[in-house]
Amino acid sequence: MTTALPADRAVVRTLVSLKLRLLANGLRRSPGRRAVYLLGSALGLLFTAAVATAVAFLHGHAGAGDAAVLLAAGLTLGWAALPLLLFSGDESADPTRLTMLPLRPGPLLRGSVLAALVGPGPVLSLLLLAGGAVAAAGGAGSAPFAVVGVPLAVVTLVVLSRSVAAGNARLLSSRRGKDFAIFGGLLFAVLIQVGNLAFQSAFGRPGATLDLSPIEPWAAALRWVPPVAAVDAVRSAGDGAYGVAVAQLALTAGLLALLLRWWHVSLRHLMVTADSSTLVRTRGVRGSRAWRLLPDGRAGAVMQRHLRYAWREPRAKAAIFTSIGMALVFCVLSVVQGWASVYVVAAGGLMLGLQMLNLFGMDGSAFWMVAASLGTRAQARDELRGRAYAVLAYAVPVLLVLGFGLAAATGQWGSLAPALGLTLAALGSGIALGGLLSVLAPYAMPADGSPMRTAAPGQTGLVLVNSFGSMVGGAVVALPVGGLLLWLLSVDGPAWTVLVAGPLYGALVAALTLRFAAGRLLERLPEILAATVER
Repeated sequence: MTTALPADRAVVRTLVSLKLRLLANGLRRSPGRRAVYLLGSALGLLFTAAVATAVAFLHGHAGAGDAAVLLAAGLTLGWAALPLLLFSGDESADPTRLTMLPLRPGPLLRGSVLAALVGPGPVLSLLLLAGGAVAAAGGAGSAPFAVVGVPLAVVTLVVLSRSVAAGNARLLSSRRGKDFAIFGGLLFAVLIQVGNLAFQSAFGRPGATLDLSPIEPWAAALRWVPPVAAVDAVRSAGDGAYGVAVAQLALTAGLLALLLRWWHVSLRHLMVTADSSTLVRTRGVRGSRAWRLLPDGRAGAVMQRHLRYAWREPRAKAAIFTSIGMALVFCVLSVVQGWASVYVVAAGGLMLGLQMLNLFGMDGSAFWMVAASLGTRAQARDELRGRAYAVLAYAVPVLLVLGFGLAAATGQWGSLAPALGLTLAALGSGIALGGLLSVLAPYAMPADGSPMRTAAPGQTGLVLVNSFGSMVGGAVVALPVGGLLLWLLSVDGPAWTVLVAGPLYGALVAALTLRFAAGRLLERLPEILAATVER
C-alpha cells in the first residue's frame, strides 16, 4: 500500500500536466490562428465578466436572488448537455482513450477531477456564479455561504459534466450517440429560444422599468435543485434562514458525492468491460418495399443513396434536422411573439433548400466512384436530379405540416393555398441554386465525421458563399411568384392560383438550372474531386 501511494500521486500529476499541455498546445498554431484563439478567449472573458457584473448590479433589487437562481440553472443545463452535444470537441473528456493503460479508477478519478477544473470553462462559471452570489447576498451573514457555495457549485458542475461524459462514453462515440447529439442540439436550441422569451418577458423593452417578478415562479421551482441550491444558499443566509442555507449546501454536497460515485463506477466499467460494438451480431435483412416507390433508372438509385445518407450519416442528418429545427423555431416564434402569418412558412422553403448545397462534399473521397460513372450529360443530369428528388421527399411533407400548423394557429386558412405555392416556389429556387453552387463552389467536409462541424478548416468563405447564395438567391429567383401573388391580392383576384403557379415555376427553374449544372459538372469533375477531400 505504501508503494502504491506515490504511484497514485504520479498519475494525478500526470493527468493535470497533460491538461495543461493540451491548453498550451492550443497556442502552438500559425500566427493567424493563434491570434484568433487569443482574441476569442479575451472576448469570451470580457463578455462573461460583463454579464457577471450586470447580474451583480442587481443587488438590492427585488428578485435579484431569483435571477441568480436562473443563472445557476442555465449553467447547470449547459454543463450537463454540452458533453452530449460536443463530446468529440474535448479529447480530455474521453476516458476511452485511457482504457489500454494500467490505471486504477481511483487515481484516474482524482486526476480527472483536478484536470477538469483546469481550463476556461470552470473559470468563466466561477465568474458568473460569483456575480449571482453578489446579487443574492443580503448582508455579512451571506459571505461565508458565498465563499463555500460558489466553489462547491463550480466543482459540482464540472463533475456533473465529466460524469455524464464518462457514463455515456461508448454511446457518444457510436453512430447512435451522434444521432442523439443531433436531436439534443435541436432541443438545446429550442430551450435557448424559450429562455430568450423568458428574458424578454422579464426585462421588457430597452428603457422599461426593471421587473423581475415574472421569473419568481421559475426560481421557486429551481432553488432546491442542486447545484442551484448552493447559490441560493447565499440568499437564504441573507434572509436569516441559516438552517435552510446549510441544508441547501448539504444537498449540493450530496449530489457531488453521488456524481463522483457514478463517475467512479463508469471508469471501472470502461476499464474492465469489452465494448459491445466489437461483438458480432446477426441481423435480419430489412425489407425494401419502400424503395420500390422510387423512380426507375439512375435517378431513382441516386435518390435512394442520398436518402440512405440522410438516415445513416450523422453529418447529413445534422444538416437536415438543423434546417427543419430552424424553420420550426422561426414559425413558433412568430406565433409566440405576435407577428405570425401563414406566409412565414415561405422562409422554411428557403431554409430547406439549403439541403441541396455541397452535394458532393458529403461523399468525400468516395466521390471518385460517382465521378467514374459520369460519362454523359444525361448521366450527370440524372445524378443531380436524383439528389434533388431526395431533398423534395422530406422537404415537401415538412413544409406542408408547417403550413397547416401556422394556418391553424393564426386562423388564416384562406391564405394557406397561396402561401404554400410561394413556399414551394422558394424551395424549387433554393434547390436550383443549391445544385448549381454544389458544382461551382464545392468544399470539403471534416473527415472525423463530427456532426457539429459543417466544413473542413479553411472552408469558411465557401460555406458563406453557398449559404447566402442559396438563401438570398433563392428569394430573388422566387420574386416573380411573389410579384404575381401581390398583384392578385391587390386586384382581389384568385390568389389560390399561386398554389398551381408556384410549384410549376419552382420545378421549371430547378429543371433548367440543373440541366445547365449537369454540363458544368462534367467539365469540373477534377476540380470537384480535389475540392471535396479534406487535406
